[in-house]
Amino acid sequence: MIKHAVCSLALLLIACEQPPSTATPAAETRDSATSTVAVRAQTQTLALTPLSATASTLSLPAQAEDAVAQAFARKQSHVWLQGQGMVSKLLADDTRGSRHQRFLVSVSPQQTLLFAHNIDLAPRIADLAVGDQIRFKGEYIYNPKGGVMHWTHHDPQGRQHGWIQHHDHIYE
Repeated sequence: MIKHAVCSLALLLIACEQPPSTATPAAETRDSATSTVAVRAQTQTLALTPLSATASTLSLPAQAEDAVAQAFARKQSHVWLQGQGMVSKLLADDTRGSRHQRFLVSVSPQQTLLFAHNIDLAPRIADLAVGDQIRFKGEYIYNPKGGVMHWTHHDPQGRQHGWIQHHDHIYE
């Protein structure tokens, strides 16, 4: 069981890369194939090291999309994932407490994610519309409707953070 969980988390490694500050995520590579990425699981924190230099790019291979589906199927929460999808519905902002821009994204024909993008910590995604493609990194929280993505912004305390890319602009 533990061996299977570690193998599954290794597939999530690519989904845990940080975005570049001036280039698009697909164009950036990491400085070292031996850097460590922390992945927060529901009950523990693991440090994963890339297995090869080819795993150190920020492109979104099939494993990244599979990671979102796997997290949903396994009912996992507090997992950092990276993926892409199409905006399927715009929702009203959540204005209770910290303000969040909310929208639904179809990541596959079977799964939709609710995005809660904190607009007190990151800029609002400009001109977001149904049908737009986005790329993202954030913390996935399971729910029976497909899951929630949050922490799609910088972390003021300097820990792991996420981002959303829309029309060649990165919001973090």
